Amino acid sequence: MKEIIGWEDFEKIDFRCGTIISVEEFPEAKKPAYILHIDFGEKIGRKKSSAQLTEIYTKEELIGKQVLAIINFPKKQIGPIKSQCLVCGFYSDKGVVLAGPATAVENGCQLG
Repeated sequence: MKEIIGWEDFEKIDFRCGTIISVEEFPEAKKPAYILHIDFGEKIGRKKSSAQLTEIYTKEELIGKQVLAIINFPKKQIGPIKSQCLVCGFYSDKGVVLAGPATAVENGCQLG
């Protein structure tokens, strides 16, 4: 378990749901990854992220999938792209399993 954080720390994290609208190969990544283009709705817009999901998901399986992401981290340079959000997932023995809603929600919905 990691260090205990305060409620104020948790409140700073902006978790939102978005839908993956397109996926690209990312051959420049150090570890196999995709570039995800995610729609977070009209107010937030579209963001891209590098995600190491190639062990479990094909590009085709990811399109249309809703995911949980943190959208208020600073942009991070990963090879030739700037990742604009952090897609959340669970580490398993098979690879990273995406975190997302069990039922479809509106893009941009905030985790509560």
